[in-house]
Amino acid sequence: MLALIAGALRTAACVLALAVASAPSSVREAQPPPAPEPKPAHRALFSDDFSGDLHRWKSDHEGVWTIRQGMLRARLPDKKQQRSFIYAGNPAWTNYALDLDVCGMRGVDKGVAVRVGRDRGIGVDLRGPGYQDVLLHRSEWQLGRAPAPNLNGEWHHLRIEARGHRYRVFVDGVLKLDRLDEHRSYPQGRIALAAYTGGIGRCTVYYDNVVVSPLE
Repeated sequence: MLALIAGALRTAACVLALAVASAPSSVREAQPPPAPEPKPAHRALFSDDFSGDLHRWKSDHEGVWTIRQGMLRARLPDKKQQRSFIYAGNPAWTNYALDLDVCGMRGVDKGVAVRVGRDRGIGVDLRGPGYQDVLLHRSEWQLGRAPAPNLNGEWHHLRIEARGHRYRVFVDGVLKLDRLDEHRSYPQGRIALAAYTGGIGRCTVYYDNVVVSPLE
């Protein structure tokens, strides 16, 4: 009898696995809520609400970054420590603010970078489940960390200001970090959006309403 039950359970598991594998991606993976409405971008150096294509962006991996229903989606294979970046802007940009909306659906990390040159710059990592914080990095070196609740399946607004060698990070309109880079690294550069699986080995993240504005 136990052998029959075990066989039935194995058969049911195989049927379920086949059904999940053959289901459309919209069934296998939850979709984000509608993104916030874009705000007018006055005097912007760059803006994108992803209502078109990605001709102004350049990614480092094929097949990771796509536009889905007017949002930019990044999805990585379910393996640990996988990452990808997509770049935009002018390497000569100096003092500017980067505003965007971000929604993590799977995984922990949601990242952006400013003043990027030769794949290095000032990075911001908005970490979700298990962390609920925001980190500021100069390449691999941490400049600051602060609590910042940001559940998966919800949109959050990030603003990063780069003026001189001072960096301010806002999450949902609240100032979280205000740090000076005493090494005076990266005086200029473009922007990058990041996808990163980390130790949990999963990443699906959406971005929208990217705006780069000059700072005096």
